[in-house]
Amino acid sequence: MKFDFDKVVDRHGTKCLKYDFAKERGRSDDMLPLWVADMDFQTAPGIQKSLSDAVAHGIYGYSEGKDDYFQAAAGWYEKHFGWKVEKEWLIKTPGVVFALAMAVKAYTKEGDAVLLQQPVYYPFSEVITDNHRRLINSPLQQIDGHYEINFEEFEQKIVEENVKLFLMCSPHNPVGRVWKEWELRKIGDICLKHNVLVVSDEIHSDFTYGENIHHVFASLDEKYAAITTTCTAPSKTFNIAGLQISNIWISNPELRSRFRAEVTAAGYSQVNLMGLVACQAAYETGEEWLKELKIYLEGNLDYVRTFLKENLPEIKLTEPEGTYLLWLDFKSLGMKEEQLKDLVENKAKLWLDSGAMFGPDGEGFERINIACPREILKQALTQLAESVHDR
Repeated sequence: MKFDFDKVVDRHGTKCLKYDFAKERGRSDDMLPLWVADMDFQTAPGIQKSLSDAVAHGIYGYSEGKDDYFQAAAGWYEKHFGWKVEKEWLIKTPGVVFALAMAVKAYTKEGDAVLLQQPVYYPFSEVITDNHRRLINSPLQQIDGHYEINFEEFEQKIVEENVKLFLMCSPHNPVGRVWKEWELRKIGDICLKHNVLVVSDEIHSDFTYGENIHHVFASLDEKYAAITTTCTAPSKTFNIAGLQISNIWISNPELRSRFRAEVTAAGYSQVNLMGLVACQAAYETGEEWLKELKIYLEGNLDYVRTFLKENLPEIKLTEPEGTYLLWLDFKSLGMKEEQLKDLVENKAKLWLDSGAMFGPDGEGFERINIACPREILKQALTQLAESVHDR
């Protein structure tokens, strides 16, 4: 391959959460981190070049994207997902989680019910409860190792709890589902029927495996688009999360106005210069790098699948349809949460994300990030196998 994803880059001492903040987060420095969802790969050369040029200029004042920025982002989504967007739909924010919080504040009031599907990315819960809204969970069902939506319960919860807003994770983090078109349409029809607004977090949309296809929810029907706030970002795809740039698309003028008002009330205006530069460069120059990255990640997934089968049959891989985050089922070990934590952190010396973080439906699972050189992945799985066998 043209790009060397086997290269191990030392991230210690670079102020990164993943490697430099173990003690601050209650862990030991000798743990191998495969937790937070950023990658251990250097970003695409075109992004590095654009950032380098911006740094060399030496002035980092207030900045904003012009038409070429919009064209880069819009072109990416039209080419890869067949979704045509308009310039006025775009509101830039420093991150998707920030956008989720703004949407909760814009579209609901204190005490209103907001629906999610656990186990799900834990900030979903935080932006609901921290803003004094009621968290309503319609948990995903695990059937033969595959997660599915219980649509009957989904609608029942909406009706019984008078749900105003649904936070959707698509593709789903951490269970790795890429929702099929019929599933999304069923969600859309239920939400339309009961006047429920949708915030669709599609940050992992560029990562799908095999024949799985990501469908932008708002692209499926103008009726769905009219109730939807779509959250996108280049951060996961191109490993630029620290540059804090997200693109939020809202075609409904009223919803867009309400969302923008909350962003303004939060005191936020322009995104940072380096985020603008990196995002535009990513969508203009990063496609070849991403294609090779996805091939490498599929190789990592194959490695994990084979390793578990041959060395750790007790641990079950939830077969991912998308994302570079794997959802591992440890329940057959028969351990309580504290015992599992001790096994992973103190025995295996691994820093993963405990499934319990994603809601009670995640207990007994661990989320592992495979976006790293295979050498690191091999080390992590070997340490895990040794700790399980020695227990």
